[in-house]
Amino acid sequence: MGARLRVFLTSEQNQTLLNLRTADAPRKVKDRAEIIRLNAHGWYVENIASHYDLTAQSVREVLHKWEKHGLEGLWEKPGRGRKPKWTEANIVFLEKCLREEPRTYNSLQLAQKLEQEHLIKLSPDRIRRVLKKRGSIGSEQGKATRGNKTR
Repeated sequence: MGARLRVFLTSEQNQTLLNLRTADAPRKVKDRAEIIRLNAHGWYVENIASHYDLTAQSVREVLHKWEKHGLEGLWEKPGRGRKPKWTEANIVFLEKCLREEPRTYNSLQLAQKLEQEHLIKLSPDRIRRVLKKRGSIGSEQGKATRGNKTR
């Protein structure tokens, strides 16, 4: 077994971490701040892990991030997860096609048009979901039938 992992806090650091409890911060950040405070007050890593229902390694990671990055280490790094292939301009282009062109499009045709004109390859299902989420298309009464171009 290695040496015990322990952090030491100044009174200002302790007060800052204590103030995070009532601050408008994500729950994970508040928990990480409390983990650091508990360790500074003498709690063992294993006890903190069982108290928060975490693994001991997760608690150690929080403590190491605190030592390396300080207060910034409590927050998640931005940009986690997969980035979207499309931009806002691509969706505005599709909405403009749906509104202004005299023909109607299905999602497969929109996917092909987007790939031809903007070199962005999206599945028809993805296009349908993005447009629906933005409120561009939908099954609201009147929205789907109003201005129907097939009559």
